[in-house]
Amino acid sequence: MTDEQKFDVAIVGGGMVGAALACALGREGFRLALIEGREPQRHWPAAEIDLRVSALTRASENLLRNLAAWPTMQRMRVSPYRRMAVWDAGSNAAIRFDCAEIGEDNLGHIVENRVTRLALWQQLETLEGVRLFCPNRVCGLDRQGRCLSLEKGQRIQAGLIVAADGRDSPLRQMADIEVHGWAYNQHALVATVSPAGDHQHTAWQRFLPTGPLALLPLDDGRCSIVWSTSPDQAQRLLRLDETEFLRQLTQASQARLGQIIAVGPRAVFPLRLQHALPYVREGLALVGDAAHAIHPLAGQGVNLGFLDAAALTQALLEGRAAGRAPGHLRDLRRYERMRKGDNLAMQLAMDGLKRLFTNRNPLLGLARGLGLRLADGARPINQALMRRALGLEGELPPLSQRPLD
Repeated sequence: MTDEQKFDVAIVGGGMVGAALACALGREGFRLALIEGREPQRHWPAAEIDLRVSALTRASENLLRNLAAWPTMQRMRVSPYRRMAVWDAGSNAAIRFDCAEIGEDNLGHIVENRVTRLALWQQLETLEGVRLFCPNRVCGLDRQGRCLSLEKGQRIQAGLIVAADGRDSPLRQMADIEVHGWAYNQHALVATVSPAGDHQHTAWQRFLPTGPLALLPLDDGRCSIVWSTSPDQAQRLLRLDETEFLRQLTQASQARLGQIIAVGPRAVFPLRLQHALPYVREGLALVGDAAHAIHPLAGQGVNLGFLDAAALTQALLEGRAAGRAPGHLRDLRRYERMRKGDNLAMQLAMDGLKRLFTNRNPLLGLARGLGLRLADGARPINQALMRRALGLEGELPPLSQRPLD
């Protein structure tokens, strides 16, 4: 006999965004199912850095504080950065940001994805109204009945089903939701490296003709790198022996941190832009990468997803206060209005920057250099950019605002 269970909300995908949404709704008393195919990693060597890291903004930090996950993350490892230096290989023009200019302690934190995910899961495991189906996967969707069929035989019925299962979202495909976008002719190589010099708690980014190279500071003096380049070059860099890779990385970074003297495991993944046409249907919503995928040059991907989680929570709470059940299209449309325009604007801005800085037209090179120099010299503009990037300005959902304590 099939085991059928009923919930207010079923979330498919327990990564950072799905887990954050589950925490937010679980803490508000929603009866919730979270379906995830892979348990979070719970133990790792102290000296080992996850290949996948995120640059978390203040808005994301606020959300994680409001969900009580941030103290656990601090005990594991978070790495604040206080400055950012960006320069163009074509013109050598640069722009610099410093948190002291806006009265903040930092510009954000570099955090391993597994740290954020584990801290959220530890909170989930304390919430009575949350049921974890893990490891398990969805194998069928009955949209009319708002039911999910799971590989292990269970059937889950929920007023609202949420796809938080990533860029290639199987649930989005089951729901026949169309996406638009394109693959970039770029792959990102990621690794953890050791520079001979001090990273100065600065996030360094150089725009090369083939794509940006970012060196993100970690609390132990190492850096996590994200090197976006052509697919062929990414594979070539992946295959290089350590000595030659370190030489080429030092050269590509203009030795701003001195010689790069050690590198850990390397990995490569393809880049693309993608946007779901509708975010919602009656009883169904998309969040995070299931709704939008973005170029990593500004590190905004998971931050946009956390804002999705906060906005959907706000919309569902407002709907419940008005007497509507989870999944009502009125509340889901409100969530879509709150997030779709902002996400699309950020995607287009990052796509425009990527195209601007990889274009080899010499006139555009001159324009890039002039623009960077003007922005660097115009401190009010510079400060406004920092505040906006941190999530200190603009309309934010309550969960993404500073805690009241």
